[in-house]
Amino acid sequence: MRIGELARRTNVSERSLRYYGKQGLLAAERTPGGHREYAEAAVDRVVRIQELFAAGLCSSKIAQLLPCMRDADGGPSVVATPRLVADLSAERSRIDRMIADLLRSRDTLDEVIEAAARG
Repeated sequence: MRIGELARRTNVSERSLRYYGKQGLLAAERTPGGHREYAEAAVDRVVRIQELFAAGLCSSKIAQLLPCMRDADGGPSVVATPRLVADLSAERSRIDRMIADLLRSRDTLDEVIEAAARG
């Protein structure tokens, strides 16, 4: 499929898809005319990339992680190294801290809203 179709099917801009390609996150073949052609599996790959970005991972960490994942189900692969597992565990801990901070902020806002509504 061409880049426009992949963009429509994944709701990701063509610019982002080109960026993913430059970062080594997404591969495309080139037609004789120079157009990018993506395999059907690219849809799952882009969805996975978006999930990892949403989780707060940077493109270099995603590039390390993707070869260790199966696109269809995201399960672990035999290529996952102990170092990568440690790095990802650290990322998860960072996200957990961010969630805790956000929950505290929300609780504080709830208290202020409640006080303002009473007074």
